[in-house]
Amino acid sequence: MKTFLLSLIATAILAACAALPASDPDRRAAGTGNGATNEAAINALYEVIDESVRDYHDGLDAAAVGRFDEAKTLINEAVAALSAAGIECAETRGCEPQRFMSAYGNLLTLRSDVLTGAMEEFVEVEKTYDEESIVLAEIPSATRSVNLLNGQDLREIIELNGPVNAAMHDWLTWMRPNLMDAWENYQYMRHLMWPEYEKAGLPEALLFGIMAKESGGRVHSVSRAGAAGPLQFMPHTGRRFGLDRDNGFDQRFDPALASRASVAYLNERFEALNDNLELALAAYNGGENRIQRLVRQSSNASFWNPEIRAQLPRETQDYVPYVLAAAWLFLHPEEYGVEFPEIHAEATTVALAAPATLGELAICLGQHDSRNGWFRTLRNLNPRQEPFDRLEAGTELIMPSQLEPAYQSRCIDGGFLNVASVLHESRDDRRPPSRVYTVRSGDTLSTIVSRNGCPSVRAVASENNIQAPSYMIRPGQRLTLTGCRG
Repeated sequence: MKTFLLSLIATAILAACAALPASDPDRRAAGTGNGATNEAAINALYEVIDESVRDYHDGLDAAAVGRFDEAKTLINEAVAALSAAGIECAETRGCEPQRFMSAYGNLLTLRSDVLTGAMEEFVEVEKTYDEESIVLAEIPSATRSVNLLNGQDLREIIELNGPVNAAMHDWLTWMRPNLMDAWENYQYMRHLMWPEYEKAGLPEALLFGIMAKESGGRVHSVSRAGAAGPLQFMPHTGRRFGLDRDNGFDQRFDPALASRASVAYLNERFEALNDNLELALAAYNGGENRIQRLVRQSSNASFWNPEIRAQLPRETQDYVPYVLAAAWLFLHPEEYGVEFPEIHAEATTVALAAPATLGELAICLGQHDSRNGWFRTLRNLNPRQEPFDRLEAGTELIMPSQLEPAYQSRCIDGGFLNVASVLHESRDDRRPPSRVYTVRSGDTLSTIVSRNGCPSVRAVASENNIQAPSYMIRPGQRLTLTGCRG
């Protein structure tokens, strides 16, 4: 299989790179439009990067289970789409062709990471599961088009067909711990996320279903394709809906802002897809252009229509039923023997009386009515804070209100804080050596990682706040390389 993948990917990418012209400022200045920058057209071109990376991943997944014809089609189409968009970008005023060249290097790195099993340890990676899903067992013949924007009850919308019931089976068996974790994480963030859906008239159960399947409520979750945050926005899609970088902070990790962007995205998809919930969710996961293309080509615009569903990636075929099933369980837990724990989720703001990291606070607070401790909750509620950077006294943190007495008694001075400090300092004993590399002209992140024997592109990108999937760098930029052999 590795030989097949290496040959296929090398051929596809070399052909595409040969087709892509180098950036020519004079040519771009005289490009399409002969006037003002066409921002919408440029954004559409940049969106191809996200969709191509996603298709490329689907191809790798198909090859991993022996579906080589499907893999060849997906990989070739992904690279061809990048090439075509890159050529058009080079002829469009204001577009940056180097983004596409960087994406090609990223594709090769993704290939390498999948084949070698390498995984970065510097970001939280979205969990995947090895259990065989039965969601694909039954495909119903029809669906209903729904109008969520008029306040219709979600109980009247979700169709309990075979795939949705199969997804509920998974949530209630091997995925039940993930369902419970998602519930608890969501309860502590509810005051941040639910108001945006409530204002838009969208059901809370839908928000929970999306979050449960996307990240399980882990705010800093990052998928291997570069989607990030509690609702897993790809970089370009996030920017399109207002999730940018604010003083180095990736706003996709902000629960409130991610929820607002999710509402805007869904409303856009409802308008484009005749208020069809299943197709809107499929676009959320599988890419809006792909869904629009399949809908145009089909006589029956339904997610459950085999003409559409069979052409979607396996992940998207599973994704929609899983979201609907989680939403249904949110609405009807008692009918399935689900006992969601009662969570006292009132939040308060605490000014640190002594310097501490979020990690140290999680240690000194102990479990205190939480089976998993408080590290995840503190991170989720304070997404802008790095977990192991010591925060100065006076720094304001959000935490569940029931923790304030424990903080005052255990985390300002004394034994528990001393233990937490000792354990925190011990992390330096296992930290790999690092050095600074200055980017030279012609460098890409993938070539730097390869030459210096670094763990992975994603690891270096995470440490240096470089956005996936384009991994843009510039000459003269100073990169911290940690754990590299070169």
